[in-house]
Amino acid sequence: MTDDDLKKQVLKNICALREKGYDVVIIHGGGPFIKRALEEAKIESEFIGGHRKTTTKAFEYVEMALKGKVNGSLVSMINSFGYKAVGLSGKDGRFVTAVQRLYERVVDGEVEEVDLGQVGDVVEVDPSLINLLLKNDYIPVVTCLASDRDGNDYNVNADMFAGHVAGALNAGQYVVMTDVDGLLREKDDPNSLIGEVSLGDIKNLMDEKIIQGGMIPKMESCEIAVNKGAGSARIINGRKPEQILALIDEKQIGTLITK
Repeated sequence: MTDDDLKKQVLKNICALREKGYDVVIIHGGGPFIKRALEEAKIESEFIGGHRKTTTKAFEYVEMALKGKVNGSLVSMINSFGYKAVGLSGKDGRFVTAVQRLYERVVDGEVEEVDLGQVGDVVEVDPSLINLLLKNDYIPVVTCLASDRDGNDYNVNADMFAGHVAGALNAGQYVVMTDVDGLLREKDDPNSLIGEVSLGDIKNLMDEKIIQGGMIPKMESCEIAVNKGAGSARIINGRKPEQILALIDEKQIGTLITK
């Protein structure tokens, strides 16, 4: 996302899937851009249990970064390739409904809930708007913002957001792009790639600390997607754009997650 040349190649290969007859929906976050926007606005980020607390003032800049900077850039780039991209957030058409997330922590042996501000979790997805766009040959480019039923806005973890949307769309493949080749048995050994994982394996792999750090939300999002209707999920290396086109031939790349 921060390397324009790489971003262009990734998007070209994603769009090439359209030429092969696949419907494509792109969902993105934008952590580095949010961080930069908050720093420029001199808004300090408070982290509680690893979660960024999002105040009303901070949310303004989160939304500007995600919708104005990242989403607008992706849409413009895809349109320049000759495709028709439409930029959205979960707020548009109320296609994603969220609720506020409350972080739970244990203090003196008692569980207390901590207000994270405008941080949300997905509770419902209505895919009709996305299906309408796909039917009319558009490529939806969606960022991870959503509202609750009262119109309060929330920033949602992009992995979780994407997993819920993929499930609601009954996606044939939910593809997560990260900066490693997939789930590694030894995190520093690229040759230790685990080619396939079933949903029943995930808890044990977490207990064994094989799934750890930034791979946890990605694997959890795959679990959500498959449980909610996606045919399969796959984690691939976004720094190797050729892996995207290899999806067409169903080659063994990345880590496949199935029921």
